[in-house]
Amino acid sequence: MAPLLDAIDPETIPLFRGLTPTEQRQLHELLGVKTFPAGADILTAEQPGDVAYILLAGTVKVQIDGPDGTPVILAILRAGEVVGEMSLVDRLGRSATVVAMEPITVAWLTHTDFWHCLRSMPTMSFNLAGILSRRLRLANTHVVALATLDVEGRLADQLLALADAYGEGTPDGGCRIPFRLTQGDLAALVGASRVRVNQILVSWKNNDFLTVDGRHIVTLRDRRALVAMAPGLRAEPPRCGV
Repeated sequence: MAPLLDAIDPETIPLFRGLTPTEQRQLHELLGVKTFPAGADILTAEQPGDVAYILLAGTVKVQIDGPDGTPVILAILRAGEVVGEMSLVDRLGRSATVVAMEPITVAWLTHTDFWHCLRSMPTMSFNLAGILSRRLRLANTHVVALATLDVEGRLADQLLALADAYGEGTPDGGCRIPFRLTQGDLAALVGASRVRVNQILVSWKNNDFLTVDGRHIVTLRDRRALVAMAPGLRAEPPRCGV
């Protein structure tokens, strides 16, 4: 068993939450551990799906190529999330490419071991259903944003979604999104040009709605102003208040 796995708290990983000590030991015997550098493709769209990855550290983006070859980011995921599970469930090719946004560490399960765990550990099957349901809800919200909001609204919605999922409170009352978000990444998230995203961010920084440091770390300063641009899409309580 890899030493890193010994230090994992299953309760911090939604897929493993609630497993008995015996199930945890059985699972750890099946898990492998691997690291990837920033920029590496973890999974590639259309390739056969034979492994599921559980993010232990770092951030990835899930993306597809648009008709003109421009990347479209479907989601940004952090430690605790699982990727590659859809292909193991429906036995089809990968639906998207997963790219490391920073150095990452993952645990992995083969197709055979993944299904063995789902069959022998009902709690893990229940957890997977919950994960897929949550992602469907998030995808539905994203579709509504794309269909009904202008670029400012879509950008506000995505920043609020990332802050609600992963935000960290700052001493001065802000909400920091704790990973690098370039203007290109934000443009690929909201279906806009990088130039337009830059114009919006400059305006928002001037109005103290948010800040962006030299490492492309975004800190929300005025949640209410951003919520007003995406009405009705951010009903859940924020992870950190601004």
